[in-house]
Amino acid sequence: MELRHLRYFVTIAEERSFTRAAERLWVAQPGLSTQMRRLESELGIQLFDRHPRGADLTDAGELFLDRARAALAAAEVASATGSDLENGVAGSVRLGIATGAGWHRTSAVLERFTHERCAVELTVIEGYGGTLWRDLRDGRLDALFAPACFSSPDLRRLDLGGEPWMVLVGASHRLAGVGAVTARDLHGEQIAVTAHRDGASYDRAIAEMLAELGVAAALVPSPPGPAFCRAVADGDALAFTTAPEALHPNVTARPLEPTRTLAFELLWRDETEPPALKELVRVAAENVKRGTTTRRALAAVA
Repeated sequence: MELRHLRYFVTIAEERSFTRAAERLWVAQPGLSTQMRRLESELGIQLFDRHPRGADLTDAGELFLDRARAALAAAEVASATGSDLENGVAGSVRLGIATGAGWHRTSAVLERFTHERCAVELTVIEGYGGTLWRDLRDGRLDALFAPACFSSPDLRRLDLGGEPWMVLVGASHRLAGVGAVTARDLHGEQIAVTAHRDGASYDRAIAEMLAELGVAAALVPSPPGPAFCRAVADGDALAFTTAPEALHPNVTARPLEPTRTLAFELLWRDETEPPALKELVRVAAENVKRGTTTRRALAAVA
């Protein structure tokens, strides 16, 4: 049994005529009749009641019609696999997102990408930037959202722009409140950092930013993961981040004055990227452009 036999059968069933089916299929009627007899012989059932005015389905033919249509639909989906992969509407992407500080449009990119490419399996892994950078270099990740300090000549990159540093303050800390935290406010404070080799870039970025502001503060190691914010929530230390989203209920994010920013990039390996990854890069690039246009419009209004 071949797919063309199923297509012939479905067309005859829809036309209820071998003559009209042959015209629709652009095949000779005698050959079409021969193919259907062979199909009936192979199945061991009669599919049509033939009569001078055409052909009607038998009970067995009605049942086989449902199954033939399902088989043809499945074959059509299967045959589209190559084009779907080529067009980036199928496949998989393994994406890393560095923790500690982030790009504010990351969620928007992921939401739009999964909406437009719902058949692509998107796996997101969050962790220290250094860990994810090695996973990207070694092929365990396809792309990485991270601070620009992770760029290297063997990686391709998309400039995402800069994000302002924010100060994370616990409710019981003396700096709890609203408005900006000034550089002068930070003198003598304890600042939570990872003190982990794979978080070294995040720690170094904080140290360089504080040095640029002329702030003398103590960098204190904090535990990883959710426990990182515990010291901040308890008022024992401050922390820095960019684009904060979900925060501990006892932690607020306050702007830093004067403003200092951290640059971000989307990174991927310098080789021919799969179509699904190309689509992710495209969506990210369009989000960057949209964000730039919005900022210019707001500036013009202001």
